[in-house]
Amino acid sequence: MYISENTIRRMLKDAGAMRVSDDAVKEFRKHLEKRSFEIAQKSVRLSKHAKRKTVDSSDIRLAIN
Repeated sequence: MYISENTIRRMLKDAGAMRVSDDAVKEFRKHLEKRSFEIAQKSVRLSKHAKRKTVDSSDIRLAIN
């Protein structure tokens, strides 16, 4: 796993949650990691298409949109 449970719990609490169940942390983490990995893959494809070895912020922005 790439993102720690404490980070997810803190994120949800910062968003206003008073308490966060372990199941909620696991579910949020699963979806967040899946989406993040998809963005990472698309960013790499975009940088390769541009004939670059370095992924830059514009690749990330394009991958998100």
